[in-house]
Amino acid sequence: MSLDPPLRACWMKQGEQKGIPATKPGTKQKFHIFGGYDWETDEVTWTMTETKNSETFIIFLEELLLRRYPDRPVILVMDNASYHKSAAVLAFLSLFEHRVRVLWLPPYCSHLNSIERYWRHLKDIVAANRLAESLEVLRSLTEKTLVRQNQPHSEYRFHLSKNF
Repeated sequence: MSLDPPLRACWMKQGEQKGIPATKPGTKQKFHIFGGYDWETDEVTWTMTETKNSETFIIFLEELLLRRYPDRPVILVMDNASYHKSAAVLAFLSLFEHRVRVLWLPPYCSHLNSIERYWRHLKDIVAANRLAESLEVLRSLTEKTLVRQNQPHSEYRFHLSKNF
């Protein structure tokens, strides 16, 4: 997530133009979220970090595989990000090969991963068309929205259609 808001279509009165504030050039501030979407429950497991690399991705995998689903089979749907396929990550995943199956998406097909639809939903609620006061405010609002996703009756809950 970045302080620069994602832009979405919106309504304006005829003859008026909506202005979207932005950060000053060269002041890019952001944080990253690793996440997993549980197809059965619509719950999200996540970790927030300052950087995206193999080390921080392994921290997310520890949260997912050791704390959230310590004794259940897990299917990971992953794209071709370099940190997904690093030697360190593949070595970590090999420790769980008895209960983890990795499905690798073809290059440039992230739309096939359900977490991408959730990220759009999250950004629509938290950041679309508005500038947060600070990175800390954006991070706090993002975390509150992630927590609400895992509350069964939350008005902010994202449900992925399971009808075929």
